[in-house]
Amino acid sequence: MKRYYVRFAGAVGALAVTLAATGCSTSGPDSGEGPAKASITFWGWAPGYEDVVKAFNAGHPHIEVDFQTVQPGAKGGYQKMLNAVKAGNAPCLAQVGYETMPSFAAQGALEDVAKHAAAAERDYQPAAWNAVTLGSGVYGAPVDTGPMALFYNKKVFDSLGLKPPATWDEYRAAAKRIQASGPKRYISSPYLDYDYAGFAWQAGADWFGVQGDSWKASMDSPANKRVADYWQRLADEGLLSSAPMYDQSWYNGLSDGSIATVVGAVWQAGVIKGGAKASAGQWAVAPMPQWKQGENKVGNAGGSATAVLKGCENTAAAWEFAHWMSTDPDAFGTLIEKASLYPAATELLAHRQLKADPYFGGQNIYEVIAAASPNVDSGWTWGPLMTTTVAKLNDGLGKAWTGKGTIAQALKEAQTATLAEMRKQGLQVTP
Repeated sequence: MKRYYVRFAGAVGALAVTLAATGCSTSGPDSGEGPAKASITFWGWAPGYEDVVKAFNAGHPHIEVDFQTVQPGAKGGYQKMLNAVKAGNAPCLAQVGYETMPSFAAQGALEDVAKHAAAAERDYQPAAWNAVTLGSGVYGAPVDTGPMALFYNKKVFDSLGLKPPATWDEYRAAAKRIQASGPKRYISSPYLDYDYAGFAWQAGADWFGVQGDSWKASMDSPANKRVADYWQRLADEGLLSSAPMYDQSWYNGLSDGSIATVVGAVWQAGVIKGGAKASAGQWAVAPMPQWKQGENKVGNAGGSATAVLKGCENTAAAWEFAHWMSTDPDAFGTLIEKASLYPAATELLAHRQLKADPYFGGQNIYEVIAAASPNVDSGWTWGPLMTTTVAKLNDGLGKAWTGKGTIAQALKEAQTATLAEMRKQGLQVTP
């Protein structure tokens, strides 16, 4: 299997410099066996997590997990976690995307649980395991992966005689046909942060890399400009809805057919099902459009770990729950049902619930995902300060989608802000 998540292993030197500069250690207190009943807190936002916690508590009387819902990471959850670590009152466990694990490591916000977790390495896909490790340290349990595909309203496409576009040129042509069928009908809506990053990922338009012990950034590269100019053109031609993703207006558009596609990760299936119930049976899934006919390249958006945060006093209990949630068939079945997550655990890749879905017209969408997964580009690297990068990028993208700037400018400004913050925090940066 290709290794398509930016692992700590790919940035050991650069992160080691940061860890040394901040004076943080890679191990922390552990209460060992502790009291008869351990209590740990878990922050997250994914649908189904609360149900899984209840099931765990019912079957594990020696550990009680308190699940607390926080805002999704990019919407404030990550900053809340980092603030809690700094204040010394962080939960033991937190839902952290693979893209943000290097950022948390660089800020000394993770606890090494290798003494409990090392033996579980073979339970996970190699790429997912590498996403939670740095050298010999293990900092959480992989949960899911996020290969991308094309979610499309088959009813809308069929009514216009359209087939799922195989290339991005065909996607634009379909956008024009859809718009021509009604002034308030669009092929898609604007994308932000990691959803947009998936397009760059597919195109081989890297954002960050490591050179020796230094970081380098390339968000303003020609490859990135190509992707940016494509989406800018769709926006300038009025082919995209103004409804922000995950806003109620976006869900309304998915429900009534006025937004005909979502290009996103496998977990978008759960988002669409939960927010657009009125269009059940109308949606289908196809491979991600390609830049060149005949290519088979796939981006990735998301995938997360149950990370152990710095200061956790009972890492044994924390790891026991985190590992159980990712590998227990019944527990993960709940996550498939509630959030359409695609498992990181190898034994669950043939899970009984990865099956045909009436919402998608009886299609087994996971067959598309299974075929896409090995084709995710293995060369992508996340930066060490993604919270800074994404905050600046989203500000610029928000302006670009409304005609107050360009996507290319947003990328360049995000790079400039990120590099400045890297230098401020003492990270080595290659000019």
